[in-house]
Amino acid sequence: MDFLSNLVQQALTILYGVTETIGVPNYGLAIIIMTIIVKLALYPLSKKQVESTKAMMDIQPKMKALQEKYKDDKARLNVELANLYKQEGINPLAGCLPLIVQMPIMIGIFYGIRDFHYAGPSNFLWMESISGPDPLHILPVLSALTTFIQSKQTMPSTGGTQNRVMLYFMPIFIGYISMTFPAGLVIYWIVMNTMQISQQFLMNRSSGKK
Repeated sequence: MDFLSNLVQQALTILYGVTETIGVPNYGLAIIIMTIIVKLALYPLSKKQVESTKAMMDIQPKMKALQEKYKDDKARLNVELANLYKQEGINPLAGCLPLIVQMPIMIGIFYGIRDFHYAGPSNFLWMESISGPDPLHILPVLSALTTFIQSKQTMPSTGGTQNRVMLYFMPIFIGYISMTFPAGLVIYWIVMNTMQISQQFLMNRSSGKK
């Protein structure tokens, strides 16, 4: 993981140099540019993951009907679920591989930005330095909001109580811990969320989902 973290920090240094070249030297902008590049590079994987998740969401009613019908016969239930997946052309594990591939990259970015040592001014917008937490807590609020919107987009309409609890708990938790994280790291999280929300919206729109 140190290799990925060091790679992220080198990329930030290079991108900061790019912002210097265009006359707006800023680490916050460098983080935004890096996040956009990473997200675009991972687009094929994240698209595969989103499509798989959506396919599983679409068959949730049929799955629930089978679970209710064969609730006392687990062996028959497994057979019927396997038949359903085959009939719908769905691999329930298809969304796992893209996530597994992306996770080390995301973790490397997390540690790379969190432990980054800023050489020179690290101010951004209203913040004197993005090496520490946002003093106005604006970024933590945005991190919670974008996390909520992203979770809402991908939650099945037939989600149970547990899903509903997570829908509200996770954004609150993310917002809370964002109050202690370096602002640069929270900027990355917000930009990544925003791009994921946009991607999900476009995919839903192209598939006719309202």
